[in-house]
Amino acid sequence: MMTLDEMSKVSECSVTGCAYNQADACHAGAVTIAGPAGQAGCATFIPLTIKGGFDQSAGAVGACQHLECTHNSDLECAAPAIQVGLRGSTSADCLTFAAV
Repeated sequence: MMTLDEMSKVSECSVTGCAYNQADACHAGAVTIAGPAGQAGCATFIPLTIKGGFDQSAGAVGACQHLECTHNSDLECAAPAIQVGLRGSTSADCLTFAAV
């Protein structure tokens, strides 16, 4: 079982329209990766103009609902870090997702 300190970090987020994005860094306490099979969306994405989250911390992956990802271990992300970005024009996705 993984500890909170071992949670996969969000190393980069290029979705500037997200309330948790500050200077291409995620400031959500923990993001959830979810969505239909093959579409690993960032379910924490909030398209607001105000900025939120924690000033001092980088985001981490709190849960991953994609059992078909090679990084998924007991619904936790086992990748050292992930990147979140746009796939298409509007979907904030985990770009580190790798199908089994």
